[in-house]
Amino acid sequence: GGSALWRIDRILPTETSDPHARSPLAAPGVAVRAGDAIVAVGGHPVDPVTGPGPLLVGTADKPIELTVSPSGGGELRHAVVVPISDEEPLRYHAWVADRRAYVHEKSGGRLGYLHVPDMQAPGWAQIHRDLRVEVTREGLVVDVRENRGGHTSQLVVEKLARRIVGWAVPRGMRPYSYPWDAPRGPVVAVANEFSGSDGDIVNAAIKALGIGPVVGTRTWGGVIGIDSRYRLVDGTLITQPKYAFWLEGYEWGVENHGVDPDVEVVQRPQDYAAGRDVQLDEAVRIALEALEASPAKTPPTTPR
Repeated sequence: GGSALWRIDRILPTETSDPHARSPLAAPGVAVRAGDAIVAVGGHPVDPVTGPGPLLVGTADKPIELTVSPSGGGELRHAVVVPISDEEPLRYHAWVADRRAYVHEKSGGRLGYLHVPDMQAPGWAQIHRDLRVEVTREGLVVDVRENRGGHTSQLVVEKLARRIVGWAVPRGMRPYSYPWDAPRGPVVAVANEFSGSDGDIVNAAIKALGIGPVVGTRTWGGVIGIDSRYRLVDGTLITQPKYAFWLEGYEWGVENHGVDPDVEVVQRPQDYAAGRDVQLDEAVRIALEALEASPAKTPPTTPR
């Protein structure tokens, strides 16, 4: 009936390295927990049908009071939060953190995980949030699903193609590889139908260079580039296909087709609904299998 409560299911963690990924309910002093119900926003009762959303319109970046009913019962609490205007960065970082934890757990800590969201400055920064830590594990899963493209795939491929030829062994510290940021063992890429443009190209390059297998579904298939040079007098932007792309193994054939995975794994709607990531599961399985065949490089033992 009219007594339905809107309960908090999960509070996404703040990603402190990204100012846009601030989690209002995780802020210091808010003290709201999963399971608590939001019963009023700014003193207005939450409608059991429409929920708190309509009452939060126009409140981004301004303090607003929530009236909260604690999950264990007891008195109502009042908490002041500062809502955000866009939850995508927060959800994105939570998704990456979940995938990373999943790969660590499923591989017994042996595999690192990186997600590359695009081939522009934000994606280049995203890789380097985790790169140095993740490559210290025995193998690496590089997730380029949903990659929005850009122009930095050459740099990404350069890093993934690095081969360890030496080790620096500082006194009283952990050894580190030469060159830095180099995978110690197998690399497995994960791609899907939303890996596009430079996200297509990176998969073609990973295959051509033999860096590792690509797992998932055929990529988006759009590599003829444009530039945004031409504007009409009324400000309209005109683009035309300008930069055709030839790729080893495909020649001109990536356009309108995409890059085929080495191992096809389709993520079905049923998998999404059940919270399964079958593409990532297969990438982890392949990487662990590759480790059995050829173990990861390890630093030398120092002579006593």
